[in-house]
Amino acid sequence: MSVEPARIILVDDHPLVRDGLRARLDSVPHLRVTGEAGNANEALALAASETAPPDLALMDVGMAGMSGIELAARFHEQFPGIRVLMLSMHDNIEYVKQAMRAGASGYVLKDSPAAEIIQAIDAVLAGKTFFSAGLASRLFQAQSMQTPLERLTPRELDILDALAEGLSSKQIAQQHGLSVRTVETHRLNLKRKLDIDGQAELIKFAVEHRRT
Repeated sequence: MSVEPARIILVDDHPLVRDGLRARLDSVPHLRVTGEAGNANEALALAASETAPPDLALMDVGMAGMSGIELAARFHEQFPGIRVLMLSMHDNIEYVKQAMRAGASGYVLKDSPAAEIIQAIDAVLAGKTFFSAGLASRLFQAQSMQTPLERLTPRELDILDALAEGLSSKQIAQQHGLSVRTVETHRLNLKRKLDIDGQAELIKFAVEHRRT
């Protein structure tokens, strides 16, 4: 039984960068570039595709208009099932931290070897995180000083508060203008980030750490 290639969209405001990435990724059998976007609006339109939504967005950090980090946050809120991997020329740990808070699953530098970019894509598609060499140890040091709540995105904190109020996924979806499936994905991400197994334990944590 054949496995469908993972669907990837490229988000970068430089056509030459997109051309180079497409040429490299299209040579990998298990990956397929299904769309390109030069700005946030184009990227959001591709993400909203009902026929073939992407599995992963390879997204530049520095773009005209809405930045890649802001766009990653929009993706995380509206399309949490789409993994986001940041691609940047900036070797800046603060950018990495901002990207992770926005919901990105990895951060790789543009001058990385092609093999490392493909390795990063595969890791993120598998539900893992990936950082270019040198960034991982610096990020770990920064994160080791954070509380579990500080690792959550603003949308995840909203979902956590709603769980503390005893709301169901359907009620949370109605409250925040999301689909039930999107809320369920956020709940799964919360359990993963907080290292929690069951729903009862997640709700108990939500009640104990309710912000209001």
